[in-house]
Order: sequence, then structure tokens, then C-alpha cells
Amino acid sequence: MQRITVVGLGIIGSAWANNLHADSLAVRGWNRTRKDLPYYEADLARAVTGAEMIIIVVADPPAVEGILKVIVPYLKSGQLVAQSSTISSHWTKLFAQQVEATGAIFLEAPFTGSKPAAEARKTVFYLGGPDETVEKATPVLKRLSAHILHIGALGSASSLKLAMNLHIAVMAQALSESLTLARAEGIPDDKFFEALHLNVGRSGFSDLKEPKFRAKDYAAQFSLKHMDKDLRLALETAGDLDLPITKSLKSFYTKGMGRDFGNDDFTGLIRLLTATKKS
Repeated sequence: MQRITVVGLGIIGSAWANNLHADSLAVRGWNRTRKDLPYYEADLARAVTGAEMIIIVVADPPAVEGILKVIVPYLKSGQLVAQSSTISSHWTKLFAQQVEATGAIFLEAPFTGSKPAAEARKTVFYLGGPDETVEKATPVLKRLSAHILHIGALGSASSLKLAMNLHIAVMAQALSESLTLARAEGIPDDKFFEALHLNVGRSGFSDLKEPKFRAKDYAAQFSLKHMDKDLRLALETAGDLDLPITKSLKSFYTKGMGRDFGNDDFTGLIRLLTATKKS
């Protein structure tokens, strides 16, 4: 496939579109707010018309729903719609029905990897759908990723993505609280991270976020508002399943959202903690 449209040119979508454009594919990109990019198309219907593959990567279920309301009348048989926004299995199945009713093909394609991974073509895709759909999308997704995992039927990939983000959110909170405790005891960051490097608790996540914690850099690689949404969807998906840590953490994210941290990196929640012990 050569004609690719990326719907949603945020942190991830713009990185993907830039890489596909660099590969000399016929890329078009649409975003709710205008982007100064050579492949930008301001009209969403025009952006998807004639595309062989449409990748949707926006904020949440209402955003995907709004996109589909516009593009469904323009979808044609054989077009492939890869839905890469982080949503739930409930919404995935609902959106798949809308797309497939047009004769187009729907692929569930959430991913893991923040801005650096997207720019370096190291995204990891979780795919849900039939084997033939996965095979059809793979040549394009390979250009953007380090790994592609076919999880199972529609809905399975979205549920796994929520589970993975839940895990990352808990890791971030644990690192924030342990670092805050060390700082309160007068332990320099250099010593804290030196010890962490030699500890079984070291992880790819701690390596990735160490520079941001050290520099108190809260510029978004993955925004707090998106992780807040993912925790909400995880709890909705869980239903009666008891997830006590997730419930507690969601309340902490709600507090961060109330402090207008939503557009910052989710590690910025450390600011809600204090590095000074009460006397």
C-alpha cells in the first residue's frame, strides 16, 4: 500500500506520518487543529478519500466516534482502517461494526511507545482481527515499529493495551514515591539512580524516565490526561473485578488533572508529592 492517511497529528501521529512521508509514500494527514506539514489536508473527508490505509490515532472514544461520523460516508470496499487510539474492547467492537458496514476493513491496532519510540520507528503494535487483515496491514506497520504482536480477535488488543498502560502507571507511581522518599532523606539523585541501576527493580521504564526525573522535566512524551483516560477505561473494562491499586491511583490522577497537569508528561504527578518531611 502506498496511499496512507494519518488521522490525528499529535505527538505520535505526526511522528508516524513524518516517517511514512520520508519513505516516499503518498501520505496525507489530518488534525483537528492545523499543522504546518507538507502533507497536511484540512478537509477530513478529502484526506481519507482514495486512501488505501487510514490510521486513526486520536485521544479517546469520543474523538474516534467524531472521526467516524465524518469519514464513514466516504469509505469504500477494500480500504483498511487501522484504529490505533487507546480505547476499550467495547468501543473497538462498536467502531468495527460501523466501518465494516461500508465494506471497508477494520483493524484494531493500539500500540506502546512514546514520542522517542515513535520517532525512531520502535513502536510496538498490538493487533486484533483476522489473520488476513493483519497480513494486509503489516507492510505499512513494519515501517513504524520494532515489533508487531497479533493478540487475537477484535477487542483483545485494546484490553491488553489498557493492561500494559495500567502496569506502566503503577511503575511510574512507585518510582515517584521511592525517589521522593530518598530526596526527603537527603539522598542525591545520583546515588538513588546508581543504586537503582544495581537493583532488580531497575527497568526499561526507569531508564527511559530517569533523565526527566533528574531534570524535573515534565514536557509530555505521554501526557497525563491520556494516562488518566486509560486508567478510567481500564476500570470500566474491569467491571466488578477488584483492582484496588488502580482505583487508588486513578484518584491521584484526578487530583493531578485538577492541578492542570493534564498536558504534561504523566511522570509530572511527582509534583503532588513532597520531598520535605513534616516536622
